Amino acid sequence: MKKTLLTSAIALSLTFPALAANGDIHNVTILGTSDLHGHFMPWDYAADKLNMSGSLSQIATKVKAIRQEQNNVILVDAGDTIQGNFVETFKEEPIDPMMLGFNEMNYDVWVLGNHEFDFGLNVLNRSLTQFKGTSLAGNIQRPDGNPFLPGYTIIERGGIKIGVIGMDTPMTQVFAEGTNRLEGMTFTNPTLEVKKIVKQIEGKVDAIVLVAHMGLDNENDIADTGVTDIANGNPEIDAIVAGHMHTRIDKAVVNGVIITEPDKYGRALSRIDLQFEEQNGQFTLINKDSYTYKIKGIDSDDKMESLYEPYHKRLREMANREVAQLTGVNLVPENDIRGIPQVHVQDSGISALFQEASFFYAPQANVIALQIDNDNAKLDVGPIKAKDIAYNYQYAGGEITVYQMTGKELKQYMEWSAGYFNSVQAGDVTYSFNPERRASKYSTNDFFAGVTYTIDLTQQAGQRITDLKFADGKPVLDDSEIRLGMNSYRMGHLTKKGGVLEGQTFPVLFDTEAKYGEEQGTIRNLTIRYLTEQKQGQYVGQPMQRWKLSGLQGFEKEGAIVKQLINEGKIDVPASEDGRYTNIASINVKALVFTNPQAKNEAITSRLAKIEEANPAEKQHLKRELILIEALNP
Repeated sequence: MKKTLLTSAIALSLTFPALAANGDIHNVTILGTSDLHGHFMPWDYAADKLNMSGSLSQIATKVKAIRQEQNNVILVDAGDTIQGNFVETFKEEPIDPMMLGFNEMNYDVWVLGNHEFDFGLNVLNRSLTQFKGTSLAGNIQRPDGNPFLPGYTIIERGGIKIGVIGMDTPMTQVFAEGTNRLEGMTFTNPTLEVKKIVKQIEGKVDAIVLVAHMGLDNENDIADTGVTDIANGNPEIDAIVAGHMHTRIDKAVVNGVIITEPDKYGRALSRIDLQFEEQNGQFTLINKDSYTYKIKGIDSDDKMESLYEPYHKRLREMANREVAQLTGVNLVPENDIRGIPQVHVQDSGISALFQEASFFYAPQANVIALQIDNDNAKLDVGPIKAKDIAYNYQYAGGEITVYQMTGKELKQYMEWSAGYFNSVQAGDVTYSFNPERRASKYSTNDFFAGVTYTIDLTQQAGQRITDLKFADGKPVLDDSEIRLGMNSYRMGHLTKKGGVLEGQTFPVLFDTEAKYGEEQGTIRNLTIRYLTEQKQGQYVGQPMQRWKLSGLQGFEKEGAIVKQLINEGKIDVPASEDGRYTNIASINVKALVFTNPQAKNEAITSRLAKIEEANPAEKQHLKRELILIEALNP
């Protein structure tokens, strides 16, 4: 009902100018997807279960319905298409399943994202060759200085000419440092490239739309990595379909430019409506708007499902193949407190498994760093299937590259990782996560093997790593020789502008992809190989305590009460306003424990007085405090 009202309101707003205009009114609709990451059908292949929250085949249903209502539709995608959800399984095969779907849906434009380059140019070129629309990336240059792809195309609908510009995030080059994925290609400044194109096409088109694999804001405060900078530098643009940051944006307005972003994994479809007045054969843009459709629950298109059935069947068979038996203990402890993923606050057997495999296949390393990028990580005693490995380590392209560095540089990296947590304050009874780090599209709570350490959260960020020792008990000194095995993608984040190791380069001693192959050298596949070949299908889970958090002191009695209230569902740990990210602040009881009934009653009265005027987030906080006051002061 809400969406129906919104659609009606927009339709009404687009109709009013027609009453006042002298000429005919014409509409053009741009539909945009982004960051599909291989979600061609509503199925999570890592978990092997139906997932109706979004997919390309569900979007196809929505696009068909819109095309029946609107004559002039342009369909675009903003990249990160051919990696994720096991679709890379088919990367060496003749047909790219994602392009199969794009062609069936008659996509007009595909703009490259950073993950399009994960598997090298041969794989990408196969997809580019198969796509029947126009592929764009106006800020990528070949080694000889020529463009890798066009920067724009002009699409005509009903006589109206729309200039569509395509840009990829320049961070792609940073992410690929230390690899040969780009084969010498370079990424240029997208704001400047857009400016050049605008000069070329202005006067030849009736409107300009940018499709960019970039988020609204600059990434890590690096200029010209977000579309806000592009809009501020190019007010001639009328609208932008953004991507990359896995965020749903109905409509943002920057410098008169409207911006929309369609979330990730096919969970939303962006829509831009452009309205033109015709005078003497010329079209003038007189109105524009944007919003997104939520895709959750929409039926999957029958034709698309038929096309994808062979791929769906193969992926399910692969995901369910058994690779080992797990005995001993479950590899992921149960959450001690609901809403606080235990895998983030306690060492676990699941990280140990991936690190064991990494040490075995990258023996040059004396320290291994990785993250578990799934809040709901789980691997219980019983059969271990291939899907369990993918479910618990979700980045398909992750490999182990071994870098030479010092103990001082390792500690800098570890301190950055420990910044994932909030500092503990007196009265805190739960550990919590930095809200900015928690909301990042990247999991940034890294775990380290080959060393033992404590994260002291009574200290400020940058001063938290204590008692850092090698596994043999020797202290890690500033000049200790470290051979760190980690994902090169993460190293790119650390060394880029604004990173904790900004501008530094480290000698590469070893690379599992170079040694074992691009596919077999990934952490996922090396772990499966480790279980089948080295462990001979038998793995014994053990409790792990190579690292720990410290800082919660006192208020143990109150902490036990808070824990019970949370686990009984009477209160929740603090979450982001949209509910997507839990545990972004600690629960603090210092000001909620009283020595006399009068103080308790005054505290209750003051909060009740505020609750009516409070916004939703404040109201939730006040309600939580009221429940806590009653429970902590019986």
